[in-house]
Amino acid sequence: MTKVKDIKVKASELELKDKVVNIQRVAKVTKGGRTFSFSALVIVGDENGTVGYGLGKAREVQAAITKGIDDAKKNLIKVPVLKGTIPHEQLGRFDGAKVLIKPASDGTGVIAGGSMRAVLESAGIHNVLAKSLGSSNPHNVVKATILALSLLRDPFTVSKDRNISLSKVFNG
Repeated sequence: MTKVKDIKVKASELELKDKVVNIQRVAKVTKGGRTFSFSALVIVGDENGTVGYGLGKAREVQAAITKGIDDAKKNLIKVPVLKGTIPHEQLGRFDGAKVLIKPASDGTGVIAGGSMRAVLESAGIHNVLAKSLGSSNPHNVVKATILALSLLRDPFTVSKDRNISLSKVFNG
């Protein structure tokens, strides 16, 4: 299992926008019959390199979304965005979901499906090629996408980690 960098961001300092990815009606079977509630998967981001996801459950849809937003604000990560795209290709895996994200040239747009698109747009990535491989379960696809984004490193971090100049990073 790949280790996720601990890059936490404080939500109070950011102007976050939220997107609801998935709402499900879930049932709990009790002695008196079924008790229905709602589960909401929510993505929040400032469209400037910060993104997070959260899951909320409640008896009503709006309460579930609110809980999901609060949970997402606790799980924010910082993503390196260079010229509207990502620095390098990355594969992310979570359970049965695999996602592949690749940088794209200016003007390409976000070529991604469903829940991956919501994560990438909330992160502020405008040009990217993405493919969801394996499971299409929105929860796992979102988690795999967040994992892939958290594994990205910009050239400045790479040069600092390796103690080499930026020109050596680009020229090899």
